[in-house]
Amino acid sequence: MGSRCFASGSTGGKAAKGEGGSLSDGSQSDRQGAPNRGGFPTRRETPDSLHVSNELASKQACQSRLRQPLRFCLLGLLNCIYSDLGMLRRPKPTDSESDLLREQERFLASGGQSAVNVVRRPDKRRGEKTGDDSEEPQENQRDVVTIAGLPDELPSLTPAPPKKSRFKKERVRFENEDPEELLDRHDTHISAVLSRIVERDTSAIPVSFPAFTSTAFPKVLHRSTAEKQAAVPGGKKSIFARQIAARNPKLGRGDSKNDPKVSSPQAFGSSYVVPGFVDGSTLVSGQGLGPDSAVETLRIHQENQARLQGMPQSEILEEQQKLLAQLDPRLVDFVRSRKAQKTLSVPSTLEGETCSGQPVTETKAPEPHGTDPKLDSQEVTMDADEEDEAESVIQPPITEMELPVKPQKEWLRMDKLEPEKLEWTRDLPAPRQRSTKKSMQARFDFSGAVIPPTEDLPTHLGLHHHGEEPELAGYSLQELFLLSRSQLTQQRSLALNTLAHILSKAHVGEYSSSLKGNVLTSLLDAGLLFLLRFALDDTVEGVMSAAVHALRALLVSPDDEECLDNMFPWLLGMAAFPLLPSAQDEEDEDDEGLDESMKETAKEKEGRKSDHDVARLDVVKGLLKMQLLQRLRYILEVVRPAPHVVVDVLEILIRIARHSTSAATQILDCPRLMETVMSEFVPCSWTPPTSPAPLSLYGLPVSTAVKLLRVLASAGRHACARILNSLGGRERLSRLLAAEPSELLLETGEAVRCSTEALRLWAVAASYGQACDLYTDLYSVLVKALQAAHKPSAPSGPLLMLELHRVKALLVLLTQVTHTAGCHQELQSGLLNSQGTESLPPPPVTWSHVTGLQATLIGLLKGCVRALDDPGQRTSTLALLPSYLFYMGTFYSQLSMQSSFRPVQCLLELESLSSDVLFPLISHQAIRSTVESLRSYSVICNPVLSAPALEVLPSLPGLGCFRLKTNPSLVGPGSPLPLYTALFYLLDILTTIHRGLTKKFSSVVLSGSVLAYLQSCVGAMPSVSQASAWLLRHEHLLLYLLLRLAHRLVPVDSNVAKHASLFHQVALALLSWLLPGSEYLAHQLLSTIIFNHELLPEGGSGGPEAATLAELKLQEKSTPPSGLGPLLRDSLAHLPSIRGCYLTLLAHLEPAVLSSRDRHLGRNPWLSSQFLPELSGPSLPSDWPFLPLISLYDRTGVSEGGGLQAHSLPSGSLQSVTHCLQWLLLLESWREEALKPVPPVAKLARLACVFLCSSDLFLERPVQELTWALFRGLTRPVSLQALNLGTPPPGLASFHDLYSALLAQYEAVSFGDTLFGCFVLLPLQRRYSAAMRLAVFGEHVGILRSLGVSLEQLAIPLENFTSPAEDSLPLLRLYFRALVTGALRRSWCPVLYVVAVAHLSAFMFSQDEASQEVEATRRSLLRKTYYLTDEVLRSHLLLYCLPEQHSQLGFSTYEQLPPIRAHRLHSVVGTKEGSDGDSQEEKTISPPVSNANASHTAQLTSVLHLSCRQADGLLSSEGHLKLLWAKTGRSRVVSVVPHTCHQLIMQSLVEINVATNHIEVM
Repeated sequence: MGSRCFASGSTGGKAAKGEGGSLSDGSQSDRQGAPNRGGFPTRRETPDSLHVSNELASKQACQSRLRQPLRFCLLGLLNCIYSDLGMLRRPKPTDSESDLLREQERFLASGGQSAVNVVRRPDKRRGEKTGDDSEEPQENQRDVVTIAGLPDELPSLTPAPPKKSRFKKERVRFENEDPEELLDRHDTHISAVLSRIVERDTSAIPVSFPAFTSTAFPKVLHRSTAEKQAAVPGGKKSIFARQIAARNPKLGRGDSKNDPKVSSPQAFGSSYVVPGFVDGSTLVSGQGLGPDSAVETLRIHQENQARLQGMPQSEILEEQQKLLAQLDPRLVDFVRSRKAQKTLSVPSTLEGETCSGQPVTETKAPEPHGTDPKLDSQEVTMDADEEDEAESVIQPPITEMELPVKPQKEWLRMDKLEPEKLEWTRDLPAPRQRSTKKSMQARFDFSGAVIPPTEDLPTHLGLHHHGEEPELAGYSLQELFLLSRSQLTQQRSLALNTLAHILSKAHVGEYSSSLKGNVLTSLLDAGLLFLLRFALDDTVEGVMSAAVHALRALLVSPDDEECLDNMFPWLLGMAAFPLLPSAQDEEDEDDEGLDESMKETAKEKEGRKSDHDVARLDVVKGLLKMQLLQRLRYILEVVRPAPHVVVDVLEILIRIARHSTSAATQILDCPRLMETVMSEFVPCSWTPPTSPAPLSLYGLPVSTAVKLLRVLASAGRHACARILNSLGGRERLSRLLAAEPSELLLETGEAVRCSTEALRLWAVAASYGQACDLYTDLYSVLVKALQAAHKPSAPSGPLLMLELHRVKALLVLLTQVTHTAGCHQELQSGLLNSQGTESLPPPPVTWSHVTGLQATLIGLLKGCVRALDDPGQRTSTLALLPSYLFYMGTFYSQLSMQSSFRPVQCLLELESLSSDVLFPLISHQAIRSTVESLRSYSVICNPVLSAPALEVLPSLPGLGCFRLKTNPSLVGPGSPLPLYTALFYLLDILTTIHRGLTKKFSSVVLSGSVLAYLQSCVGAMPSVSQASAWLLRHEHLLLYLLLRLAHRLVPVDSNVAKHASLFHQVALALLSWLLPGSEYLAHQLLSTIIFNHELLPEGGSGGPEAATLAELKLQEKSTPPSGLGPLLRDSLAHLPSIRGCYLTLLAHLEPAVLSSRDRHLGRNPWLSSQFLPELSGPSLPSDWPFLPLISLYDRTGVSEGGGLQAHSLPSGSLQSVTHCLQWLLLLESWREEALKPVPPVAKLARLACVFLCSSDLFLERPVQELTWALFRGLTRPVSLQALNLGTPPPGLASFHDLYSALLAQYEAVSFGDTLFGCFVLLPLQRRYSAAMRLAVFGEHVGILRSLGVSLEQLAIPLENFTSPAEDSLPLLRLYFRALVTGALRRSWCPVLYVVAVAHLSAFMFSQDEASQEVEATRRSLLRKTYYLTDEVLRSHLLLYCLPEQHSQLGFSTYEQLPPIRAHRLHSVVGTKEGSDGDSQEEKTISPPVSNANASHTAQLTSVLHLSCRQADGLLSSEGHLKLLWAKTGRSRVVSVVPHTCHQLIMQSLVEINVATNHIEVM
């Protein structure tokens, strides 16, 4: 038989089958040799000899074609076509799909018939039958190649749906699951199987044989029988499934897990009894009880039931509580939860049985025997109280009758009810009243308000959703985060807007009382910053706008911006601290050991950090690193959003610009960002808007954009020059200021705001000496606006405030122009004298340009004084009055430095100004009422205002101005701060020029409100943070100006001189409060007020003599030799030298002082930026009086190890230390409040530098005397009580490290100095850590030989060392060792000798209960003490009574052992003697001998007492060990022992703590 051979690209046998059809190789006639459908001759047949090889080749080709993609299938198909059509090209392997499609089109265009056709075959699995089955020939006459193992039909390209297995669907498979892991999971070790083997009792299980049948094999299941079976509900099932359902009714009713309408009796649990079953025990199963397990189980159950019925209810409850107390609470909770589930499953089971058509008897489940319904209710209540949270009632699954919409038969796939998927259609339960005190998840509404958990809100508000707690309204933060990443635009916008409201409320502290923790910190830790940054990249404008709004709510505080704008017209108000986070020093291990040149810079380290690490420390830096500026530029330039989005973007840029100069520079450097802002929102020309609220802000001036320019200009003079010149800011200023606000063709309020911001921008530029040429161009406009200042055109409230802001901005501009004009002469002379060197050019405005403003301003100032009498104009007048006063002070301060200055004329003008303006102003009732509120408005006197806000972010600092809405505000319209700062500023200038007017202003200083305010400032300790620094800076300036006036009044007014000490105390406090940027004020205070004799009235009124008389109450030998009075008198005489010492020491602050001077004196051309230095704390540390000591220690003590002698120290060191100690003595004696911020431990640590910086500096006479006096101040009872050595001193890791260095220095260079010894003894008091006492008696025991401070010289009460009793066992052992070995003797170290004896005696005879180790140590030490041969030490330890610092011994002793101690000694020593069995002579305990004998006896050494009888057996002729026993000054040989016993004897000596330094080897 022959077979047809196919080419490599043709199909063999039946062609590849597609979905729903197959490919055939031709018709019947083709196989019989007739022409095929294409009209081409058939291929010749292949010889039989090639059948086998071609069969294998065809099989391999077919198998490879089964794995080819569609492209190669087409290649095979077209290969066969091209082989038969000679006119068509044969496909090549390099042909692409387009080539194949092109050839296919050519073939179809030719009209030829395909060699194959598609036949639709029925699917037998679906029961489809073909219409021509009967006509199908019985014999297949086709010539087909048959290959064993090859399927007749190729697999389809789109496989048919596989069959679903009811068992396989319960298994979970993953696509990427490793087969080996799957095999290992199922092929468990044999131990896993053996561990689960449980042996069962099969003795009671009956064994039965299978039932006998008459047939040899089981009955065959016929199809006809299966079809007759009743149809099982649940849809079409196979024959096998129906057969299984018929055999097992349980499975036939459906799966109970998926269909809750069907349940089995086993699901009821023990609380349900199925009819027909015997009632029995539900706890005892009977397994392992033998053949009669059922009978035994029933008997046990009946016995338990009878016992329970015989018990009263109270006894049952008592037993129940005992069981609950013995069981694990988790086990009890588990059993109760199972019981609740079983109880709740009964009604659902009954309902399911009824629905399935099976009758169920509605019987109530019997309760367990021995229980009562009342007991169950009490148990539930108890559970609720114990759990502290009411658990929700488990609701039964939803039924078809409960559905809000009934399913219809016509609905697809609704024939089977799936309750778990329909639970969301059930009505929401009411919120539960929880009695728990645990924290609960906060939920918010769309406005950001917190919704209480118990509040039942209607569902139409849209606050309910299908979350974890659907009955609770609102969204949690987690849900909002999830919703913000939704695929639905509305959901993303809703979530971002809600987060924006939450952020806004969190900034103002609305959640501080209702929520636990910091909301802002939680949001940032959860990744809010990255969420908002991703949302900004959203392509939907609505989502992007919501993200901008949320970012603005996070970064911008409207209250802070409002306060900064209100503070702008104050004295130095345009200067502000950059909003930088507090510096956090991070140690980099990579830089350790490297040179400074090789270490990475801060910028390089920041570049290596990830965005998350940068944002965690600084939010603004993190956003800049995430390319936020580029995205905002794209939004403004390309998206062109709505007006509110534009304003939000501009406010975000303003907040970024306030961060730092670097951030402002990045905004200016961002490509096309500022160009877009300038061209679109600060245009030179624009079309008037048609409505008050335009639909777009593009092409219109926006006040927020002008404010952005002003804040950017404040970052530095170079940034300001770029804005004015490169960005066209100069032309914008001219356009906005040349016309009145009403002529700007804008909405009235927006026009006034634009004009105000333009004036502020010009004022900032004028503060650098820039844009002053516009002053001459717009002079007429400015004068016109100035003349109309006292007549505001706005009658309404909001517009009136805007008009007032504009007038104040105008006055600030004129003030800065006047400052710049005053510097013209100095710069002009500097330019002429420069001789070719680089110098600043003089500004284009001269002094003659501003002299004409004086008369106008004086007239306006007089009008303000008259307007104070009008209640309707009083508020606006008080608002403008500070700006007028500032300008007048500026004018006269610059006038005195001009060459055209005429002193006589100026003095007359000042007298006229004082009489016409200042005196009436000071005496006016409105001003007096304002000063009375100065104390209540003070940040220094009110710690609440200076305390940091609760909702403050370390990585995103703010001013916390929201607190000022509820507290008295220093920025509000009623604040006295700007008015009195301006008044004292003008008075300071006037009294500097005209000193004759000084006394006339004494009433201002002597005001009761002012003195009370100063008195409150003395003891205040305001905290410094970003939230308080911006206000503290202005209040510091007010205090400085007030003190300047008081300093001038003290010499000329006796009434003011009475309060000189108050002024000096305020000056000392202010010096330690001054912030960065106020270094000039600190320099002025040190130069004029701090070291002024006139402000220390105690020095001239018998103060030193009074101090000397006070010393009479002190111990004589502890006072300095010369007394305290002469030291104070000498210190007062050296005040000028002391001032020079401190000014020289602070010379390193000169650059900061010069920069601060330029700002405070209005030297505008030298000013570099309006940003103050970074806020890192006060300019001077609180312990600045100790700076000379600290500086000397840093230079010599650290580097040289304190080994330099006094003459080898840097020149002037001795004088510097002496002046420092003199100033400290003055402060400690008369200005104790000034050193109150310095903790006592810091004072002690600083004074210790006297001993650590040199080897003999402390021996110099002036240093010794002054240090003694300061040490006496530290050891006063009040000071000692406040001294806490457990707190590390500022700048040190711990005091113990400093004390270790002090001990080493004492051991090396002290020479037994008493003063140094007192410093060493001070930390050894009992109340301090035992580590320092261990360091003395352990590591530095040698200092006990030279620590000879006597009890009379000790300035500390001895009881501080001896009470309470010592409890450190290692220290007590060291005490005993030092006493016994002679390292601690009363003649060497009397203080510590008393301390050691007192603690050892108290420890040995203590009656307190203690651990076994402590008791063993007590007995051991008492036994060793009893056997001491030093009678004096023995009697001291046994007969010690109480410490007596003024006695000769330092303590009192008993005449003989008290009965309690004798009993204790007998119980310890007598037991041992009795057990040893050796007869020893009884020791007698006598009181200490006389002083002479005691002194002689204390020098004797007790080594060892060996009887001759014990040592006779140790004699040998080898090398010998000679033991000496020193007694009463005589030595004798006790015995001679061999070297072989040397080790044994030495060990015995150590065990009894006997000194071994007297043992010699012979």
